[in-house]
Amino acid sequence: MRKSFIIIGFIALALTTFSCSTPTYGYEMTCLGVGSEGSNLLKVYSYGKNYDKAVKQAKHDAVHGILFKGIVGSNGCANQPAMVKPQEQVANQAFFDEFFKKGEYLRFVNISNDGSIGATDRLKVGSMYKIGVTVSVQKDALRKYLEQAGVIKPLGVGIF
Repeated sequence: MRKSFIIIGFIALALTTFSCSTPTYGYEMTCLGVGSEGSNLLKVYSYGKNYDKAVKQAKHDAVHGILFKGIVGSNGCANQPAMVKPQEQVANQAFFDEFFKKGEYLRFVNISNDGSIGATDRLKVGSMYKIGVTVSVQKDALRKYLEQAGVIKPLGVGIF
């Protein structure tokens, strides 16, 4: 009897922990400034099994961050909320799965320097590499693409 109470207690604790936690992402993103018109310059720290995979992951994470996390204001950047609301993400999850799987996101992100990564932006963490990459995300073009796909509402629609 006591053993079953212990098991039930652990299950309840596990369920409470997982259901109350906020989503976590395996990357960090900092705004470095506003790039050319309609784009943001971001520093993204991502993880990968090797250098090339970490750089590719950083591009993915930059677009993911703009879509679902938003940008914390710094270095001349204003706070920008996530482009996609949680209910829009849930309703269009299949769209976003394909968007990232097929590499459509790559149309909206570029490495903003010559591709070289400074020594302070490379770190071996266990069997993974943590790489800091400076990227430019064409935020306005991404928004327009999502509006045309019917995933998000155009700005200013439905505010009156």
